[in-house]
Amino acid sequence: MEQYELYCLADRQFYDTPANRGIEDADFALCSRPVPDGWEHDAGEIWMHYAPHNPGLPLQGWKIHVSSCLGDAERALAAVWDYCVPRGLAFKVLRSESVAIMMNSKAAFRGSSGKLVTIYPPDEDHLELILKELGEILDGVSGPYILSDLRYGEGPLFVRYGAFAPQYCLSNTGERVLALADSDGRLVPDVRGPVFSTPAWVQLPSFLEPHLAARNAVTTNELDYAIESVIQFSNGGGVYLGHHRETNERVVLKEGRPFAGLDEARRDAVARMQHERDILDRLAGLDVVPEVRDYFVLGGHHFLVQEFIDASPLQRLVVGRYPLTRPEPSSDALGSYTDWALEMHAKVEAAVRALHERGVVFGDLHPDNILIDATDRLVLIDFEVATLAEQRARSVLAHPGYVAPAGRQGVDVDLYALACLCLGLFAPQTTMLLQLCPEKVHHLGQLITETFPVPKATISKAVGTIAGDKAMAALPMPGRDSWEQVRAAITRAIVASATPERDDRLFPGDIAQFQPGGGTSVAYGAAGVLYALHRTGAGRFPEYDDWLRKHALDPATGPGLYDGLHGVAHVLDQLGYRQDALDVLDRCLTQPLESRELGLHSGLAGIGLNLQHFGLRTEATQVIDLVADRLGGVDDVPEISGEGNPRAGLMFGSSGPALLFLTAYERSGDTGLLDLAETALRQDLRRCVRDEYGTLQVNQGWRTLPYLEEGSAGIALVLDRYLRHRPDDELAEALVALRRVNEAGYFVQSGLFMGRAGLIASAAMQAEASDSLIRGLAWHALPYGGGLAFPGNQLLRLSMDLATGSAGVLLALGAALHDQPVALPFLGPNRGGSSSEPLRDDWKEV
Repeated sequence: MEQYELYCLADRQFYDTPANRGIEDADFALCSRPVPDGWEHDAGEIWMHYAPHNPGLPLQGWKIHVSSCLGDAERALAAVWDYCVPRGLAFKVLRSESVAIMMNSKAAFRGSSGKLVTIYPPDEDHLELILKELGEILDGVSGPYILSDLRYGEGPLFVRYGAFAPQYCLSNTGERVLALADSDGRLVPDVRGPVFSTPAWVQLPSFLEPHLAARNAVTTNELDYAIESVIQFSNGGGVYLGHHRETNERVVLKEGRPFAGLDEARRDAVARMQHERDILDRLAGLDVVPEVRDYFVLGGHHFLVQEFIDASPLQRLVVGRYPLTRPEPSSDALGSYTDWALEMHAKVEAAVRALHERGVVFGDLHPDNILIDATDRLVLIDFEVATLAEQRARSVLAHPGYVAPAGRQGVDVDLYALACLCLGLFAPQTTMLLQLCPEKVHHLGQLITETFPVPKATISKAVGTIAGDKAMAALPMPGRDSWEQVRAAITRAIVASATPERDDRLFPGDIAQFQPGGGTSVAYGAAGVLYALHRTGAGRFPEYDDWLRKHALDPATGPGLYDGLHGVAHVLDQLGYRQDALDVLDRCLTQPLESRELGLHSGLAGIGLNLQHFGLRTEATQVIDLVADRLGGVDDVPEISGEGNPRAGLMFGSSGPALLFLTAYERSGDTGLLDLAETALRQDLRRCVRDEYGTLQVNQGWRTLPYLEEGSAGIALVLDRYLRHRPDDELAEALVALRRVNEAGYFVQSGLFMGRAGLIASAAMQAEASDSLIRGLAWHALPYGGGLAFPGNQLLRLSMDLATGSAGVLLALGAALHDQPVALPFLGPNRGGSSSEPLRDDWKEV
């Protein structure tokens, strides 16, 4: 979630680039310096890039990173500028203190966190000289250890071998990733993990060998505790399961990294860990908190040792018990869950009350910080941000679904979180929406009491604690009001959000819209929103069409269907701008395909489908052949999707290639293409697992997925289309099980790719949509601009895009309710029937 939090800095309603965060959050002073003659400056969302014209750098090599705490940042930046500019050394710097805090927050990626500056030496001789000279200049600067790098001496300089300029290749999982050229010139993945390593063909410079030896000299061998396994990692440090070497008592060791894991109060993980130790000492003797066993420092890292509690987080128990994620839950199942949830809430309430009696405010109450063991003992964990009640303070590091409004202080912070927990046990994650619209709580309370046999007084009390009497304005709701009313309401919200004066985006959406080409793309940008508005009959907007036509040929855009130029070309053609579409298509044809993945979203399957759409038979056939050559057999894919394996599903898995083969078959009648489609579909089905309720879902090992992007709904769409051409009893049975997820009553998100809307769209395109699926959108419906809007991924901000937000909901509802066919590109109705009869007669070169 860390990247999403970074894009929450600028705006309370929408994800936006940190560069737009406002004058009150200024850049570092260095960033306002005039760029010297002969230098170029590229201002990015996170980094400011500086380089002389034609710096003559290699594509890859040893990079120098400067780490710094906030207090030393301005000094370090000034020193880097004064050193690098006269010597013509290219470098980049984080642009502001708020970005530096987010990039080094507890949730930030721990491998690369801590970097303030990156310097690009042209060769190893310069590397050694820069480290020596700049190391002396920066003596005394303190900063977090950069885990992916090798530290030079005891100062703030670190080194890593990596790419200087973007190069790409396909990874072992079939994904397009950043690459390095090996000793033979072949591109291989540029692995960026939280441990220092060098590529196999790269030799560590001899002057760095003593520094590697010093790094390796720090071990845990002399500790009183043996570490058995990792419970979790964060940028602030790890949490480990271990035991005392003499007594064999099992313990939990919490690690705090100095200067890392910053919170809004600018405290690092060490400061919070010391604070947690003091709070736990104050609470010693309470059964609802873990006991402290030890505290020590190793290699500058602090460790708090606590008793081990063999228990599960309440969040995991909710996921395992929650009845609405299962098909057609019975009234007994709803009643049993309600009784359990109320019992759990009462236990949590009693535990929090015990803390308050000791004068402590927990400050970070949420289901992951509540443990329940086999005897039903409840223990609260993670007291890093706890405060004393007498201080009447606010937490500076809290779960976004449980964080109290600015006016709540002291014990009221915990009482607010308890009220959110009461609702969250019945509507998981939806309390995140209260940060966008506090009045939504009344609507949530109504939905909960309509769904579960929970006493209305219990829910009313929680609702009153959160929002008082202020209720959300009445809105047209899907499944309750007419399609025309709902369509108009969603359209009003989309139009109200438009920013045609901006060049980076037209409609606010997912953070992916700030990647190259994202602002125009089908999935996250203007093309997808305009496609949804057009196909659902919501209207045409010439001003917005003109924006897309103006920005369609962004040179940084890749060729993908959902994230790039092929998708833009397809939508422009759908909107009637044929010449614009062909101009974009011409740009597509200049881009190499060797490093493209197979999938529909960004890869060859989507590209091939669009080439077929435009009648480019030769190019389309080349792509189809390439996909066929790389597809492999059914058993060539692992049974787990993701987690280091190739992904399954419509957008990134084998169902995308299956759709390509099916569409080509419908044009040509070549049954060999049907054979390939079957192989591809069986690859995806191999990565599905059937549960005890009869649903077939994509198996990620630690969870199963029902969604359109990577889940049951997307596979079902393509499998249904395949079976219309070639009936098969085994595959038909699988389709029934894939569709059974549509009978569940609750989904954490509302979006098209990874939420409820995707199931609605999939079911509707198979003539299977249900009223209950549509009505369930009410859980996430929010007001905006006099209309109806929906949150994006992570539920932290509203979104208007196709993949994650309101336009996707609009398209899904159109697929189910509009009087004309509505579908995603290439997934609309087809004639079926004779496989020897092409579906189009305009198969010709453009």
